[in-house]
Amino acid sequence: MNKSKTEKAPSFCACMAMRMASRTITKIYDQALKPSGIKVTQFSILMNIKTHGPVNISTLAKLQHLDRTTLVRNLKPLEIAKLLESVPSNNPRERQVHITDHGLKTIKIALPYWKTIQRKISNKLNLEQLNLLESFANSLEDVVASEDEAISR
Repeated sequence: MNKSKTEKAPSFCACMAMRMASRTITKIYDQALKPSGIKVTQFSILMNIKTHGPVNISTLAKLQHLDRTTLVRNLKPLEIAKLLESVPSNNPRERQVHITDHGLKTIKIALPYWKTIQRKISNKLNLEQLNLLESFANSLEDVVASEDEAISR
Protein backbone atom coordinates (compact mmCIF):
# COMPACT_ATOMS: atom_id res chain seq x y z
CA MET A 1 0.00 0.00 0.00
CA ASN A 2 1.48 3.33 -1.07
CA LYS A 3 0.33 6.23 1.10
CA SER A 4 0.49 9.81 -0.12
CA LYS A 5 2.67 12.36 1.67
CA THR A 6 -0.38 13.92 3.37
CA GLU A 7 -1.35 10.56 4.85
CA LYS A 8 2.17 9.92 6.19
CA ALA A 9 2.66 13.27 7.89
CA PRO A 10 0.27 15.87 9.28
CA SER A 11 -0.58 18.63 6.84
CA PHE A 12 0.23 22.26 7.42
CA CYS A 13 -1.85 23.67 10.26
CA ALA A 14 -2.24 27.44 10.32
CA CYS A 15 -3.13 27.35 14.00
CA MET A 16 0.00 25.48 15.04
CA ALA A 17 2.21 27.64 12.82
CA MET A 18 0.76 30.78 14.41
CA ARG A 19 1.12 29.36 17.92
CA MET A 20 4.77 28.56 17.24
CA ALA A 21 5.39 32.06 15.87
CA SER A 22 3.53 33.58 18.81
CA ARG A 23 5.55 31.64 21.39
CA THR A 24 8.77 32.56 19.64
CA ILE A 25 8.09 36.29 19.38
CA THR A 26 6.77 36.39 22.95
CA LYS A 27 9.97 34.74 24.18
CA ILE A 28 12.08 37.31 22.31
CA TYR A 29 10.15 40.26 23.78
CA ASP A 30 10.00 38.75 27.28
CA GLN A 31 13.77 38.26 27.25
CA ALA A 32 14.29 41.87 26.14
CA LEU A 33 11.96 43.18 28.85
CA LYS A 34 13.41 40.99 31.61
CA PRO A 35 15.43 43.82 33.23
CA SER A 36 12.19 45.77 33.74
CA GLY A 37 10.59 42.92 35.66
CA ILE A 38 7.55 42.56 33.41
CA LYS A 39 6.59 40.45 30.41
CA VAL A 40 5.40 41.75 27.04
CA THR A 41 1.79 40.81 27.80
CA GLN A 42 1.97 42.84 31.02
CA PHE A 43 3.65 45.72 29.19
CA SER A 44 0.82 45.75 26.64
CA ILE A 45 -1.84 45.80 29.36
CA LEU A 46 -0.10 48.61 31.25
CA MET A 47 0.34 50.67 28.07
CA ASN A 48 -3.35 50.29 27.19
CA ILE A 49 -4.41 51.32 30.69
CA LYS A 50 -1.99 54.26 30.60
CA THR A 51 -3.35 55.35 27.21
CA HIS A 52 -7.07 54.73 27.81
CA GLY A 53 -7.42 54.51 31.59
CA PRO A 54 -8.95 54.32 33.93
CA VAL A 55 -10.74 51.74 31.83
CA ASN A 56 -13.36 49.11 32.56
CA ILE A 57 -12.55 45.43 32.15
CA SER A 58 -14.80 44.93 29.11
CA THR A 59 -13.20 47.80 27.21
CA LEU A 60 -9.69 46.68 28.15
CA ALA A 61 -10.50 43.13 27.05
CA LYS A 62 -11.51 44.47 23.62
CA LEU A 63 -8.36 46.60 23.40
CA GLN A 64 -6.24 43.56 24.27
CA HIS A 65 -8.21 41.19 22.01
CA LEU A 66 -8.77 38.91 25.01
CA ASP A 67 -11.83 37.42 26.63
CA ARG A 68 -12.68 38.89 30.04
CA THR A 69 -11.71 35.74 31.96
CA THR A 70 -8.22 35.65 30.47
CA LEU A 71 -7.77 39.38 31.05
CA VAL A 72 -8.86 39.18 34.70
CA ARG A 73 -6.38 36.33 35.23
CA ASN A 74 -3.63 38.48 33.65
CA LEU A 75 -4.52 41.51 35.78
CA LYS A 76 -4.08 39.73 39.12
CA PRO A 77 -0.24 39.68 39.12
CA LEU A 78 -0.21 43.33 38.08
CA GLU A 79 -2.50 44.23 40.98
CA ILE A 80 -0.44 42.16 43.42
CA ALA A 81 2.72 43.95 42.22
CA LYS A 82 0.85 47.25 42.73
CA LEU A 83 1.33 48.25 39.09
CA LEU A 84 -2.39 48.86 38.76
CA GLU A 85 -5.41 49.09 41.00
CA SER A 86 -9.16 48.85 40.82
CA VAL A 87 -11.03 52.13 41.02
CA PRO A 88 -14.74 52.93 41.37
CA SER A 89 -16.82 52.99 38.20
CA ASN A 90 -20.04 54.74 37.20
CA ASN A 91 -21.53 51.26 36.88
CA PRO A 92 -21.34 49.46 40.25
CA ARG A 93 -21.30 46.07 38.49
CA GLU A 94 -18.25 46.97 36.39
CA ARG A 95 -14.84 47.62 37.86
CA GLN A 96 -12.23 49.86 36.32
CA VAL A 97 -8.48 49.56 36.48
CA HIS A 98 -6.08 52.45 36.88
CA ILE A 99 -2.31 52.47 36.51
CA THR A 100 -0.41 53.36 39.68
CA ASP A 101 2.68 55.55 40.04
CA HIS A 102 4.68 52.33 40.40
CA GLY A 103 3.11 51.11 37.14
CA LEU A 104 4.09 54.35 35.38
CA LYS A 105 7.67 53.99 36.65
CA THR A 106 7.75 50.39 35.45
CA ILE A 107 6.61 51.47 31.97
CA LYS A 108 9.31 54.14 31.96
CA ILE A 109 11.91 51.45 32.73
CA ALA A 110 10.48 48.94 30.22
CA LEU A 111 9.88 51.29 27.30
CA PRO A 112 13.53 51.61 26.15
CA TYR A 113 13.91 47.80 26.21
CA TRP A 114 10.67 47.43 24.25
CA LYS A 115 11.76 50.06 21.70
CA THR A 116 15.12 48.33 21.25
CA ILE A 117 13.63 44.90 20.55
CA GLN A 118 10.89 46.46 18.41
CA ARG A 119 13.59 48.14 16.31
CA LYS A 120 15.58 44.87 16.05
CA ILE A 121 12.49 42.96 14.91
CA SER A 122 11.62 45.72 12.44
CA ASN A 123 15.16 45.64 11.03
CA LYS A 124 15.08 41.85 10.73
CA LEU A 125 11.74 41.83 8.89
CA ASN A 126 11.31 44.10 5.91
CA LEU A 127 8.45 46.60 5.66
CA GLU A 128 6.47 44.29 3.36
CA GLN A 129 6.69 41.45 5.89
CA LEU A 130 5.64 43.73 8.76
CA ASN A 131 2.68 45.02 6.75
CA LEU A 132 1.75 41.46 5.81
CA LEU A 133 1.90 40.43 9.48
CA GLU A 134 -0.39 43.30 10.47
CA SER A 135 -2.76 42.54 7.60
CA PHE A 136 -2.82 38.85 8.50
CA ALA A 137 -3.61 39.62 12.15
CA ASN A 138 -6.42 41.96 11.10
CA SER A 139 -7.82 39.34 8.73
CA LEU A 140 -7.87 36.78 11.53
CA GLU A 141 -9.70 39.26 13.76
CA ASP A 142 -12.28 39.67 10.97
CA VAL A 143 -12.72 35.87 10.83
CA VAL A 144 -13.27 35.74 14.59
CA ALA A 145 -15.74 38.63 14.47
CA SER A 146 -17.76 37.04 11.67
CA GLU A 147 -17.76 33.67 13.48
CA ASP A 148 -18.92 35.37 16.69
CA GLU A 149 -21.62 37.17 14.72
CA ALA A 150 -22.83 33.92 13.13
CA ILE A 151 -23.00 32.20 16.54
CA SER A 152 -25.01 35.01 18.12
CA ARG A 153 -27.70 34.85 15.40
